[in-house]
Amino acid sequence: MTENQTWVTEFVLLGFSLSPVMQVLLFGLFSLFYAFTLLGNSTILVLIWLDSRLHTPMYFFLSHLAVVDIAYASNNVPKMLANLLNKEKMISFVPCIMQTFLYMAFAHTECLILVMMSYDRYVAICHPLHYSVIMNWRVCTVQAVTSWACGSLLALVHVVLILRLPFCGPHEINHFFCEILSVLKLACANTWLNQVVIFVASVFILVGPLCLVLVSYSRILLAILRIQSGEGRRKAFSTCSSHLCVVGLFFGSAIVMYMAPKSRHPEEQQKILSLFYSLFNPMLNPLIYSLRNTDVKGALRRVLWKERSM
Repeated sequence: MTENQTWVTEFVLLGFSLSPVMQVLLFGLFSLFYAFTLLGNSTILVLIWLDSRLHTPMYFFLSHLAVVDIAYASNNVPKMLANLLNKEKMISFVPCIMQTFLYMAFAHTECLILVMMSYDRYVAICHPLHYSVIMNWRVCTVQAVTSWACGSLLALVHVVLILRLPFCGPHEINHFFCEILSVLKLACANTWLNQVVIFVASVFILVGPLCLVLVSYSRILLAILRIQSGEGRRKAFSTCSSHLCVVGLFFGSAIVMYMAPKSRHPEEQQKILSLFYSLFNPMLNPLIYSLRNTDVKGALRRVLWKERSM
């Protein structure tokens, strides 16, 4: 660094390179998606809170997933929506780093929550007689707290490594939020340690959990095939297929984003991938669980019936 280089105090989020008309159209579309995300996940939380039949470990973890999705989308989407309408797309250094920390923390936590949900389904289907003993509330609480704590600690490691870097210009982030890979491109120092930590963390938080989920569901599939009752087999398939849809959407887009060779997907494609797990996944999760889950649909009918009868 030379003497005339100064520390960058704010960044410009370039966002999407589109015409003003297209940006307004995207603002309307993404606002609708964000509203559905808040409404869908809030509905899941309310139903789980009000219906005592949903006070089970599976829906305990589902409520945590809904909280993560609301927080994850709310961390990225409002700033993106504001920038679609504003000519000035500035974000200060501290809010940018905070945005990076929160989105990494929520993403890591969601990975671990999905693993806990797969373990819950494994115990419920493969060891039903011991389910209440293995998945007691103390165990579920420890698993949830561990997921949040590990997700936050891993995100903190990334942020600490970013803060050790000098940012002396340029100050334009070619993204719609402070995504970690895009932020690292602006550092005027060697970022090899950051890249290594991101890859190691991806193996730990993406590949490892995905392997555990796949092992769990291979065991679950064998157990389902041994179920004699056709109704029981259909219910087990319905619950597990919903979870697998969520796992495939989330892990697939994240692995392509952070573990595929960077030459395979240019910056514009990275933005689309980021949109997928920042906006589309949180919106689709409650739809997948509610439309394919008879317990959730039953809880919704019971809540609506109570409202009408009052």
